[in-house]
Amino acid sequence: MQETQILSTRPLLPSDAPAPAARALVFDACHVGVVLRAVLFVEGVLAVGALFGAATAGEWLARVSLLTGGALPATLAWLVTACSLKRLLQRLREPMQYAAGVLLGTLAGLYACGMLTLAGAAGEQPPWLASAATGALLSALLVAALVLRARGRTPAATTARLAELQARIRPHFLFNTLNSAIALVREEPAKAEALLEDLSDLFRHALVEQGEWTTLHEEIALARRYLDIEQVRFGERMRVQWVLDPRAGDARLPPLLLQPLVENAVKHGVEPSAHGVAKLRIATELQAGRVALTITNTVPAPQPHDAPPGAPRGHGIAQANVRDRLRLLHDVDCDFQAGPHKGLYQVRISLPPS
Repeated sequence: MQETQILSTRPLLPSDAPAPAARALVFDACHVGVVLRAVLFVEGVLAVGALFGAATAGEWLARVSLLTGGALPATLAWLVTACSLKRLLQRLREPMQYAAGVLLGTLAGLYACGMLTLAGAAGEQPPWLASAATGALLSALLVAALVLRARGRTPAATTARLAELQARIRPHFLFNTLNSAIALVREEPAKAEALLEDLSDLFRHALVEQGEWTTLHEEIALARRYLDIEQVRFGERMRVQWVLDPRAGDARLPPLLLQPLVENAVKHGVEPSAHGVAKLRIATELQAGRVALTITNTVPAPQPHDAPPGAPRGHGIAQANVRDRLRLLHDVDCDFQAGPHKGLYQVRISLPPS
């Protein structure tokens, strides 16, 4: 029987009207990746501009160094100002946001020219007008890039969340859970009640409107609910180990991100193990200013009808989804790795502590 997504039916909304789209922050320049790209962009423009009139490589390097002394502080000042005023600038209409960005760029260009003038490197007649125009042009390009980033971020995050919700609970998982609860009703009613409560909480988290991010502590709580349900189903066949660092609980994650990774571990590490014990380990750690989240599961022995060794066991859609959503939230300040590790399968995520 072909499986359909249980959450792909009509959304549970008060009306059929579409929900209003979230308005992303255009001037969200507080990410390391944004700062790095902006600085490299400005430095690249300066390096090309310094080629004009430079007779030798040494003269070109001297010009680039001189221009960097004024442009780099001005660029960082623009980024800090944009980051600090992002909530205020968000209230403006898009043309006004462009105008505000160009104005900030003009001031940044004048600031750069002033620093070069104070250092005696701007000549007898400082190029105030040229510096202001250059700052305005570069700022307009940066704002355009930030607008494209903001426009791409909201649909991508929404699409990723909806795809994750639709894949949240597979039909056979729901049927198995209900069958387990029915089997427990007469012999262990309290256990059946707890099982149904866990299932209810899982659905509640899957269907509720989520924000842009949640905490690792909340994601761990949701994953516990899911694994408590699966523990009833698999019994002694599945052993779960939690090694949690309470200091890592404030780390930010996209909502509904951990549960699909745990579900993958169960699907590929526990379900195929018809005999024996499958182990699943979830660990968090705060070390050297970074939070590390690892999900490790045993790999079942290959069966005669299985795919040949080394063949992919899945399409990697869930992992690609997780990787993209992490990059949307943390940009380059996060790392996602998945693959075999010492005879096991491990997913490792590294991200900022808050």
